[in-house]
Amino acid sequence: MIVHLVDGTYELFRHFYGLRRFNEGVDKPYGAVVGVLNTVLEMIEGGATHVGVATDHVIESFRNALWHDYKTGEGIEPALWAQFHPLEDALVAMGVVTWPMVDLEADDAIAAAAARADEDTRVEKVCVWTPDKDLAQCVRDDRVVQVDRKSKAIRNAAGVREKFGVDPEHIPDYLALTGDSADGYPGIPGIGAKTAARLINRYGAIESFPAETLGVQLDRALLFKRLATLRSDAPVLSDVEDLKWRGPTDRFGEFVARFENKRLGERAAKAMPV
Repeated sequence: MIVHLVDGTYELFRHFYGLRRFNEGVDKPYGAVVGVLNTVLEMIEGGATHVGVATDHVIESFRNALWHDYKTGEGIEPALWAQFHPLEDALVAMGVVTWPMVDLEADDAIAAAAARADEDTRVEKVCVWTPDKDLAQCVRDDRVVQVDRKSKAIRNAAGVREKFGVDPEHIPDYLALTGDSADGYPGIPGIGAKTAARLINRYGAIESFPAETLGVQLDRALLFKRLATLRSDAPVLSDVEDLKWRGPTDRFGEFVARFENKRLGERAAKAMPV
């Protein structure tokens, strides 16, 4: 089997702002939700049998207590924020395993599910559907790959190294040094992408750097590495067979009616496994 793990928060943002190009500033109440449901259905129609979607039920996580400028829900447009929880409910009604994360993040859920699936001999490949840099740390050879839907790039371990200059397991070190503006931490002053890759390839993990390399910035670099390191122990998946899509539940009709999208219901019913 091939396991597909989807970053639902990223997809919701992608569809919301994608629709902005066409809706002349008038946001449909569930436009982005329908977009994500269509995306997941397209995967299933294309042959995906085992699918899990992770979402940020709340934006804040334990990382906010570690770094004062870590990302929060501040600034998210109300029209977008109002679609977070309806998306989770609709995915569950559509029969898709969904992990709404509180305290931990959607990225942690995906990392944990990817690690669990990677250990299972029944799994041929794990596809992580998101371009987020921090999830590149989950990639393992050709077995766990990262799929960027927008650029259509599929990155295995060699692809991660080509893009970032370091192996997947050193992505947290890399991000600690270079920073991640999307997550709200700046990295270490004076260290860019090339310097970060050079240091990591020479010394390995930040903990192995000679003391003089980072000097007084060492503690901050280690803090940022903790922010960048995903929690593969998140309790989200015990058996990969739980991810098997068996069709929509009886409640999905309620959402089809609410979204005024009869086609969603028809497609879901047609895609049901025999």
